[in-house]
Amino acid sequence: PAAINTLGMASLRLCAGLAGHRSRLCVRSLRTLSGMTVSQIVEEVAKLLKLKAQIGGDEGKHQFTLKTAKGTRDYNPKQMAIRERVFNTIIRCFKRHGAEPMDTPVFELKETLTGKYGEDSKLIYDLKDQGGELLSLRYDLTVPFTRYLAMNKITNIKRYHIAKVYRRDNPAMTRGRYREFYQCDFDIAGQYDPMIPDAECLKIVHEILSELELGDFRIKVNDRRILDGMFAVCGVPDDKFRTICSTVDKLDKMSWEDVKSDMVNEKGGMDLAERLLQDAKMSQSKQAYLQLFQVTDKVVFDLSLARGLDYYTGVIYEAILTQNGPVNVAATQNGVEEKAEEGVSSMAGGGRYDGLVGMFDPKGRKVPCVGVSIERVFSIMEQKAEVRKGHYQTTQVMVASAQKNLLNETQTDQVMYKKNPKLQHCEDSGIPLVAILGEQELKDGVVKRRTVHSREVDVSRAELAEEIKKRTSDV
Repeated sequence: PAAINTLGMASLRLCAGLAGHRSRLCVRSLRTLSGMTVSQIVEEVAKLLKLKAQIGGDEGKHQFTLKTAKGTRDYNPKQMAIRERVFNTIIRCFKRHGAEPMDTPVFELKETLTGKYGEDSKLIYDLKDQGGELLSLRYDLTVPFTRYLAMNKITNIKRYHIAKVYRRDNPAMTRGRYREFYQCDFDIAGQYDPMIPDAECLKIVHEILSELELGDFRIKVNDRRILDGMFAVCGVPDDKFRTICSTVDKLDKMSWEDVKSDMVNEKGGMDLAERLLQDAKMSQSKQAYLQLFQVTDKVVFDLSLARGLDYYTGVIYEAILTQNGPVNVAATQNGVEEKAEEGVSSMAGGGRYDGLVGMFDPKGRKVPCVGVSIERVFSIMEQKAEVRKGHYQTTQVMVASAQKNLLNETQTDQVMYKKNPKLQHCEDSGIPLVAILGEQELKDGVVKRRTVHSREVDVSRAELAEEIKKRTSDV
């Protein structure tokens, strides 16, 4: 009996340690103690010990590694300040061109996204059945937009949408490729004079990239109809056009020999590469044409641009830096350094997708659409900040008070209580402006304004707000 009691108490302690992990097994083991022999109890206790060893850790503690999921990242305050600046620049440009904001759910019915992305459909995140609906995380902002147009029978709109999208891709953190990332989309839906909306999208890309000062860039332009005409002349079957396009789109990532092999051996079924280069009939195809228009020297025609997504029907474009980014800084993912062989290159892309709305409309009614998506610019901005040791501050003004009893007068931005406020904190934090307020300033109705590198200047309290806006507008 004594041995049985001792083993029974040991079993109870083991069950307490395993609570929350295998509670049903513990209860079953305890119920079987009654009427068992010592050898049987020993066997049961051995099972519990084995289970405890499998779970690991004393007192049932679960050991895990603190990390973000693969292909995702956290943003610290400095990085958020950079992101806010980028967003503000982009939104100002979108609004200048008359776009209105929109939003859609982060997940869609799976059937909404199915069959819209070609080979990239394998990158869609599918969710478990919830309440009888098969759902998927949105892959981009374009397909949800066209679903919205068809649902609401909208035939004319100019919109912008900034939100996160999700792709089950192989992430490359040093190149700004994540599984969760922001897209900033501008789209024009409706019937307009030819090429005007397309040209406006190119202009928007030019304005945003110029204002962000990311470095020298080019906007590559092509037309899906030209590619389709080339493929038709070379004898590519109609049902192979989109898969061949996805291979051509890899020319900036793979060698020509690899692309040729993929086109010929995997998808083309013939010596497509040679015929692309040599067939004189290509220029006679009714599909192969290009209407030239006057553009800036930043826009170049590039036949290798294909944009792998299936839904593009006409003009396509992509903005790239002329070098592999302004700097080659190794990024870290969960504390592990990655080799920064190449910087971020593609920063924006888009094109015309006239048939996408019709895929959702019960009667197949089409709405002409064209758009552009700005992405991956945050990584470049962060790299530039590292090189320049620049400050992208979240605080614009430091309010320094000489007395602690002036709390009600200093409820703005950041407050520093020091008789002789040190400007080193502002310089270290990247705060551009200091407003000094004391009892004498209150009596005189002024505030002493100074920057980190200038002398103090008295500013009327009535003019302070305008002065701050003026001094911080370019930050």
